[in-house]
Amino acid sequence: MSEVDWEQQRAFLAVLETGSLSGAARRLNVAQPTVRTRIFALEAALGTALFTRSPGGLTPTERGMALHEHARAMALASDAFVRTASAAPDEVAGTVRITASEVIAVEVLPAILRAVQREHPRLVIALSPSNRNEDVLRREADVAVRMVPPKQEALVARRIGAVNLGVHAHPDYLAGRPLPTRFEELAGHRLIGPERDSAMLRQVQEANFPVRIADFSFRAESDHAQLAAIRAGLGIGVCQVPIGVRDGLVRLLPDFELPLETWVVCHEDLRGLARVRTVFDALVNGLRAYLG
Repeated sequence: MSEVDWEQQRAFLAVLETGSLSGAARRLNVAQPTVRTRIFALEAALGTALFTRSPGGLTPTERGMALHEHARAMALASDAFVRTASAAPDEVAGTVRITASEVIAVEVLPAILRAVQREHPRLVIALSPSNRNEDVLRREADVAVRMVPPKQEALVARRIGAVNLGVHAHPDYLAGRPLPTRFEELAGHRLIGPERDSAMLRQVQEANFPVRIADFSFRAESDHAQLAAIRAGLGIGVCQVPIGVRDGLVRLLPDFELPLETWVVCHEDLRGLARVRTVFDALVNGLRAYLG
């Protein structure tokens, strides 16, 4: 087997995850022929085809799929390597990558992080809004805000409290309409929710809000898009109670309340880094203030 270099593996991962040479080129910020050359060189070095070509793009072969997690692990390790080397351990400088749910990341964290970066101007924040629990142990993120209790070992975790979800609507939507106080009174109202079944939807249904996907007149898989629709007056939906209070939304159905346990976690090996410790503590304090 010929020698394989990291740039070839980066090209492989980018093509696998974007589905095309052009998408990989954009991700890597290189020319498309460069990506093609690296893929051909990698296939030659491994002695196997990694993709099949078709008019619709590139489809990974069975061997290519088998290599996906290995390439991804290397990419995560490379990113973590760069972040770790971005500043000395005792400096509040360099890069800290944070992952949090869409709504928390977009609606809550920026105000908390503003104060941290004002105090530490050499600190760089990489924020990943994602409802997928990115793996802190695999160093997908340095610090994570999670809405479920952490189960993995080797993590430092702080419980923040429970973020309550409630049923809300904008005053403009409710103008001229009677305020519903029970689920049965929602008949005839426009409801906002997801496109598909999910664990969160089932939690909502079990918390005295037995809504069905067919009931939603506005549907979006993005929780943040649903929140935007509530704020725009498109109908009635579920959102975090502190956001509803902040944005002047009207809370409906007082019997409905769904608490989401909220935690801040990081890998125990990173807690000793000044930049990670500073961000971790700021998130803990800021989120506790958000919950009141």
